Amino acid sequence: MKKDMFDYIWTDKKRTLFGLPLSFTRYFLTETKFITRSGFLRVQEDEFELYRVTDKKLILTLGQRIFKCGTIQMHVRDVDTPIKIVKSVKKPRQVLEQLDKYININRDKYRVRGRDMVGGSFGTHSDDAFIDGDIDADDNYF
Repeated sequence: MKKDMFDYIWTDKKRTLFGLPLSFTRYFLTETKFITRSGFLRVQEDEFELYRVTDKKLILTLGQRIFKCGTIQMHVRDVDTPIKIVKSVKKPRQVLEQLDKYININRDKYRVRGRDMVGGSFGTHSDDAFIDGDIDADDNYF
């Protein structure tokens, strides 16, 4: 992909056997989004906003450590991809540091913290209104 299509900070391919980039999956990090592009004949892109990341995990298997690769697992507040796995990328600790940096920049931009997005639903639940006394037991909503 040409750099002029969108401005990215970091990009890498999913590594396979012996840490070689023999895959049709490519990862892009921009200032506001993380994009996964996969496929050869049918190309599919999945993206999410960085401020929606609630948790990150670095996974280093023995085979990956031998070839200086690692996997990053992110929990995202996203309908399509609640758990995003970035498989077998080179220099995973540096990638994780870049992700942390841009996640925090975007959280500050939107004034959102990870703890603000954990648990609960985005709207009021009907039980909450009943408990608060906004709805009488005699009201019929069906």
